[in-house]
Amino acid sequence: MDRNIRSVDDVLKLMDSLFAPEADRWTKDASGWWDRFYEDRSKPVPFFVAKPDENLVSYLGRGLLTPGRALDLGCGAGRNALRLAASGFEVDAVDLSPGAIAWAEERAREAGADLRFHCGDAFAAGAPSGPYDLIYDSGCFHHLPPHRRVSYLGLVERALVPGGHLALSCFASGAMGSELPDAELYGSGGLEGGLAFTPESLRWIFAGLEEVELRRMRDEPEDSHCFGEGFLWTALFRKPATPA
Repeated sequence: MDRNIRSVDDVLKLMDSLFAPEADRWTKDASGWWDRFYEDRSKPVPFFVAKPDENLVSYLGRGLLTPGRALDLGCGAGRNALRLAASGFEVDAVDLSPGAIAWAEERAREAGADLRFHCGDAFAAGAPSGPYDLIYDSGCFHHLPPHRRVSYLGLVERALVPGGHLALSCFASGAMGSELPDAELYGSGGLEGGLAFTPESLRWIFAGLEEVELRRMRDEPEDSHCFGEGFLWTALFRKPATPA
């Protein structure tokens, strides 16, 4: 008979187990799903391109973000981390997949960019902890099960400086991702490739932050210098400079 729950972390790990074998998409055991995903770099995956997100380029161009310390959360092959470094940010880039990190490091060497890469769980002990002026997330959030939003919001709260920004892209309801209610996901035991969100749900989840901009990502043509897919929301939030 097991009686091994005595902390929030124990509860989160138990709930992770309800999603096996999908759990290697967000837990520290990254030897599985994401490494297989990144193994073939020639696959026609939209975000394999060496281009930054169009919303990131827009934020920088309009002066909504200014250089400081940045965390690229789920950095993949490093396309946004490289743009942040080129824009004057001091960048920590984190991903679960050793294959993704290896690819990102290759791109950084080719570009002569100075970035710090970390392969592992961004929510676990030992991960880069900031403080950061910017947390940038292009596609990590929608791959988390509902209970791991607790970990995500905890990271934002402790790692983001007052006045700092959270920028994220995630699946847009009606365009991409699972529409199942949170509770039903625990019965199905899967995330169906990722979760869709409405603007209202994003505003509710991140109610402790100030909304700067929330819009659909612009579709970018193949010859564009930016990445852009219309099935994503892009959101920029600001942590209040003083507690509410």
